[in-house]
Amino acid sequence: MILHPAPDRETRRPDLEAMVSQYGDGLLRMCFLYLKDVSLAEDAVQETFAAAWAKYDSFAGRSSEKTWLTAIAANICRNMLKSAWRRHTVGPEALETLSVSDPDLPDPTVTRAVLALPPALREVVVLHYYRGLKTGAIATMLKLPRPTVSSRLARAKKKLRDELKEWYFDEE
Repeated sequence: MILHPAPDRETRRPDLEAMVSQYGDGLLRMCFLYLKDVSLAEDAVQETFAAAWAKYDSFAGRSSEKTWLTAIAANICRNMLKSAWRRHTVGPEALETLSVSDPDLPDPTVTRAVLALPPALREVVVLHYYRGLKTGAIATMLKLPRPTVSSRLARAKKKLRDELKEWYFDEE
C-alpha cells in the first residue's frame, strides 16, 4: 500500500531571503561567539538556514521564528564544537577578520571578554544579550532549570564587570 499525503495539506516554505536578511547577521555574531572562528560561524549559519528550510513544516509556532532559528544554530554550534576535527582554537586576531560589525560596539573589548568566559557562561550571555532571549526561553532551549540560567547569567555579569571595570568611564 502506498501512502500519499492528503491533497489539501500544502507544504509550508518560508521566505528564505527574508529570513536571512532579518536574522543572518545576528546568527553570525552568535555562532562566532560560540565557535571563535569566522569561517566555522559562516558554515554554521548556512547549515542553520538549510535545516530551517528543510524542517519548516515542523515549526509549530510555539516560539518565535527568531527563537527557533537560534535554537537550531546553537545546536549546530554545539555539535561542531564536539566534533573530533574541531580541536584547534583561534586567537584574538580572529576578531579583526570578523565581517559583521556591531555599530553599538565598535571596540571589540566586550566581545573579547565574552569570548574569554567559560563555555556555559558564554552560552547564556550570547543567547540573552546578543540574541535577546528571555531566561525562560533559554532554559527551555538548553534543557536547564530556569534558576540555573539566571545563576549563570549573574556569574557571567560579575566576571564581565570585573574584567571590564577599567573599560567603563563612569565608574570613578
